[in-house]
Amino acid sequence: MNNTLLLNLTIHRLTFLKTTEKLLLSQTFTSPDDLLKLSKDDISQLIQRAIRKPVPPFWEAAEVARQDIQYIEGNEIQPLFYWDVLYPSNLREIYNPPFCLFYRGTWFDPFAEMLGIVGTRYPSGSGKKAAFSLAFECGRVGDGVVSGLAKGIDGEAHAGALAGKAYTCAVLGSGIDTIYPKENRKLAADILKKGGAILSEYPPGTPPLRYNFPERNRIISGLSRGVVIIEAPKKSGALITADFALEQGRDVFIHSESLASEKWEGSQNLFRDGALCISNMEDILADWGRLIPEKSGENISEDVEDTRISGILSKFLEEELTGEVLFHNGEYIRR
Repeated sequence: MNNTLLLNLTIHRLTFLKTTEKLLLSQTFTSPDDLLKLSKDDISQLIQRAIRKPVPPFWEAAEVARQDIQYIEGNEIQPLFYWDVLYPSNLREIYNPPFCLFYRGTWFDPFAEMLGIVGTRYPSGSGKKAAFSLAFECGRVGDGVVSGLAKGIDGEAHAGALAGKAYTCAVLGSGIDTIYPKENRKLAADILKKGGAILSEYPPGTPPLRYNFPERNRIISGLSRGVVIIEAPKKSGALITADFALEQGRDVFIHSESLASEKWEGSQNLFRDGALCISNMEDILADWGRLIPEKSGENISEDVEDTRISGILSKFLEEELTGEVLFHNGEYIRR
C-alpha cells in the first residue's frame, strides 16, 4: 500500500484540523507510522493551538484511511490533493480550501471558465426552464457548469448542461459513494457517462449531513468565475453560496426569473444589494467582456426557447418594479 497516500488520507480523516494544519502535518511527516506516535498534545504544539474537541485515536483514522484506499481503488475514484497539478488554482485561493477532493469521471481543465448555477429546491416551472436554458447556453459558448446535484434548480442546471453538451461538475454534500437525493442517481450516472465529474471533499461513507451542504457551497463558488442565483427564498442555501462567492471575489448574478414573485425574497435582496440581473448567457459574457459567439444553425428545444421568452418578460417585470415601464392594456409601455 502506498505509504504517502495512506499518510495523507489519514490526515484528511482528522476533521478537527484546518486545511493549513493538515498541510503542515503532510509536510512534516513522511510515514503514517510517524503520525501514529503523536499524542493530542504533540499535535497541539505542532499547530500552535489548543485542540478542544475530543480526538479519536490516530490509529483509528489510519485504519479507516486504509479502507478508503481499498474503496477508491476498486471504484474508479481519484483522490486529488491540494498540491496536485490538477487541483484547480482558483480553488486554492479560497479560505480553507479542501485538503483533498475525491472525484469520479472526467476532471475539467483547471483553466476553464466555470459558471455556478444554484437556487431553490422547489422552483417554479419558469425557474426550472431558466436554469436549464442558462446551462444549455454554456455549451454554446464553451463554458462549464458547476452545481450541487440537489433537486430543483441544481438538477435542472446539470440536465441543461448535458443537453447543451457543456461540461458539468456536481459537488456533493456527502461522500462520493452516496448520491443524494436518491432521485438524482440517474442524473449523476448521465453526468459521468457524458464526460462530466462528481466530486466531494468528504471521505467515502460520509452521510449527507445537514451541515455538510453549507460547507460544500464554498467549493461550488470557489470553482466558478461567477455564480447565478435562481429563485432563492429568504432562507436558502443558495444565498450561502452567494455569500461565499462575494467573499472569494467571484461575480454574483441573479436571474431575472427571480423577480417574478415576492416568494424569491432572497434573490431580490441580492439584486437590491447590487447583484447584476441577467436573463441569458449573453448578459454574463457582456459583463465579463467576452465576445458573444454567433448562434449556430442547430435547432434549440422548445423548452429553451420558452425560457428565453420568459427571461425577456422577467426583464420587463424588473423595469416595471423600478418604474421604467408601465403595464397597460396588456402591453408594456416605456416611460
